[in-house]
Amino acid sequence: MTGPERPEPALSVAVDATPLLGRPTGVGAFCAGALAGLAAREDVVVSAFAVSWRRRRGIEARLPAGVSSGQRAMPARPLHWAWRRREIPPLEWFVGPTDVVHGTNFIVPPTGRAARVMTVHDLTMVRFPELCAPPTLAYPALIGRALARGAWIHTPSAYVAAEVVELLGADPARVRAVPSGVPPLPDAGPGPAEPLPAGTSRYVLAVGTAEPRKDLPGLVRAFGTLAADRPDLALVLAGPEGWGEAALAAALAASPVAGRVVRTGWVDDHRLAGLLARAAVLAYPSRYEGFGFPPLQAMAAGVPVVATTAGALPEVLGDAAGLVPPGDPDALADALAGVLDRPERARDLVEAGRRRAAGFSWTSCAAGLTALYREAVG
Repeated sequence: MTGPERPEPALSVAVDATPLLGRPTGVGAFCAGALAGLAAREDVVVSAFAVSWRRRRGIEARLPAGVSSGQRAMPARPLHWAWRRREIPPLEWFVGPTDVVHGTNFIVPPTGRAARVMTVHDLTMVRFPELCAPPTLAYPALIGRALARGAWIHTPSAYVAAEVVELLGADPARVRAVPSGVPPLPDAGPGPAEPLPAGTSRYVLAVGTAEPRKDLPGLVRAFGTLAADRPDLALVLAGPEGWGEAALAAALAASPVAGRVVRTGWVDDHRLAGLLARAAVLAYPSRYEGFGFPPLQAMAAGVPVVATTAGALPEVLGDAAGLVPPGDPDALADALAGVLDRPERARDLVEAGRRRAAGFSWTSCAAGLTALYREAVG
């Protein structure tokens, strides 16, 4: 007669929290959500580190309860230079012994004994190198080197997992798709709405950095069609400047309704919550996506979504969004018009969107990551 099975000992996992520094982007949102989910589990002991000399202590205030942050100073430039060329120094020199090291932003440092897991959020740099800033073009070689030395890969979608196998030659047995949760937003509250151009009272909202992949110039052209016979409509572009500024500026200069386009710059979560709460529809015209946080946040907030069929968006959004081909401003304008002019269409998308967003949680993400960590260790 056998006794009860012993529970598996807790795994120690060191997570790269560098993306939490500065103004977090989508990678930072993943990092924050995954850490919170992992910290709530009893079978994982999580610590965080930052590859930064001066700013490393800045992550402590951004870590959820239950995540420690003890490390030696890690000068970013010398370490990145060394890691691109050799498998030294191992991360354990800086964070101490650990079972797993999780690189959250395409790169995982070399280790002595610890298993290595790295998150590949998308393969824009392989599919569309012309859309990328120069630093990201080094990622494929770094990913390939880590794969050759036994690293495991986490992706946020099955779409990207298949790409990693197809385009980078990864062993499918070492690639796992674990969907992210939805980054939480604070209550929008009763505060004042964003100021809109004179004569307008509702707006299409877009959220994202002005980079070529987001195709904001295409949205500006679609808005020109929409706004022609909807004088009450504005377009709000929320997000920081990026390496697509020239193309966006040219599209705005050519638009006859540029006066009804508002650019907010980078917005924090409180301001984003307010923008979503009052938006008529969220437009997400991306040319390629590995997951897509803004449309899920919009769905969770009860905002109808029109997006493209680019990358993993159909997998993530399902039938809860209006989907159009990427790079087609006319189709985008038609789909947005269908939401703006048909209350029943907007209502159906809102209801479907709430259900869809509820299926993505950081608890489930943490469970999937923990299963991956155990595979990597085992």
